[in-house]
Amino acid sequence: MPQSDRMDLPCVATCSRGLEGVLAGELEAYGVVGTPVGGAVEFCASVPQLVHLNFWLRTASRVLVRVGGGPCLSRGDLYQLASSVPWEEYLRRDATVAVQVNGRHEAFVNTHFAALVVKDALVDRLREKRGQRPSVNLQDPDLRVVVHLQPNSCSLFLDSSGEPLSHRGYRQKQAAAPLSENLAAALLLLAGYDGAKPFVDPMCGSGTIVIEAALLASGTPPGWRRSFAFERWPFVERVWLDQLRQAARARRVTPSEPIAGSDVSSKAVALAQRAAKAAGVQQVVRFSQQDVRRMPPLAPGTLVISNPPYGLRVGEEAQLSHFYRQLGDTFKHAAVGSEVWLLLGNPRLARQLGLRPQRKFSLFNGPLPCQFCCYPVVEGSFRRSRATRPSDRLAL
Repeated sequence: MPQSDRMDLPCVATCSRGLEGVLAGELEAYGVVGTPVGGAVEFCASVPQLVHLNFWLRTASRVLVRVGGGPCLSRGDLYQLASSVPWEEYLRRDATVAVQVNGRHEAFVNTHFAALVVKDALVDRLREKRGQRPSVNLQDPDLRVVVHLQPNSCSLFLDSSGEPLSHRGYRQKQAAAPLSENLAAALLLLAGYDGAKPFVDPMCGSGTIVIEAALLASGTPPGWRRSFAFERWPFVERVWLDQLRQAARARRVTPSEPIAGSDVSSKAVALAQRAAKAAGVQQVVRFSQQDVRRMPPLAPGTLVISNPPYGLRVGEEAQLSHFYRQLGDTFKHAAVGSEVWLLLGNPRLARQLGLRPQRKFSLFNGPLPCQFCCYPVVEGSFRRSRATRPSDRLAL
């Protein structure tokens, strides 16, 4: 086990592709310098910092601790690498384990085989050190080992998060095509939202972006109402997490500006209201049933962030073309003096908006490549007809 609470552990925080820079910025805000890599950020942290980051990071998926690794060309190499890890320092005597494998390696075409090799090495070492072997629990282990395979090497990690950090604990049932919580938080951070201006999502679905906005504006940690895998580790003091919860409770504030969401579906609005209650922000958000094309004029300075439908099913794109044209017209008239950000997953539909983005970020919504685009709506900018202003159309 770590000899000091202040000893730095090599860690990796995973995230959706495209969010590495946002996540690195979050880490920096907490005094941790990270190096972005594909779909993750590498950094070093003490054990108390590890607890803090799991509790506070909004855009990470998991926080992993690297405990071993090196060149690996065969089953024997993998067994030796896993055998060299001091597993006895990471597991209590009655703890259960599970091994998860990702990546690719010629010697382990079947990743289940690689998992068995690591499990055997772990069990053999603990039998030698303690005279007993741990039990395997694939569903809810006390310690989950993550094996990352590369063409000629392998890395071994401990999963400190457990359930993905995107699982905040407030969303039980979901509307169609829900946005993940950590992607929703990333959209807010990319748009510079801090609660200082009015916020609206006029196509809110089950309310994820709105609820994440409320958590951010009120200073509520995303890990407020969930548990973590590190709580079962023998070298993590329970008091560290208790102290974080107490400090966060004392620092929570009531947002000074309104936070609202609306959707054409009454079912989606009901889901959003239930999720807001589960998140503890029902008093600071407002949901209503409304078609975005009938959106009333917004107060100048309002921030609009939304995730319109992508039209990926057969026949949907043709139906949505007219909707996107109407959507662009709605923003031109109802959002003057505001900043509109849209997560767009269909370039052909995006062109129908008739708007030119001032800024855009390449992101992924699950496996789908998207563009997160910013449209500042200035009075008089869109007075010419669509036919005479082709340059205003979005080219992704």
